[in-house]
Amino acid sequence: MKPNGRMIRGIRAGRKLSLPELEAQTGLNRGYLSRLEREQIRDVGSEQVRKVAQALQVPEELLTVDEETEP
Repeated sequence: MKPNGRMIRGIRAGRKLSLPELEAQTGLNRGYLSRLEREQIRDVGSEQVRKVAQALQVPEELLTVDEETEP
């Protein structure tokens, strides 16, 4: 799955959630989360997406990019 880093960062910032707070809620390293938001990670597993989506209280589909329709 390709992550939508801008969407992840935007939702996190909108909820006034820091990277360390998201790290605590997901169990994912904040460096990993930072790279995810900056779209330096091109492929993520469904488990990581699920954890972030649950922490941000959004559908998983919102946090990924449909690679077939992306230019």
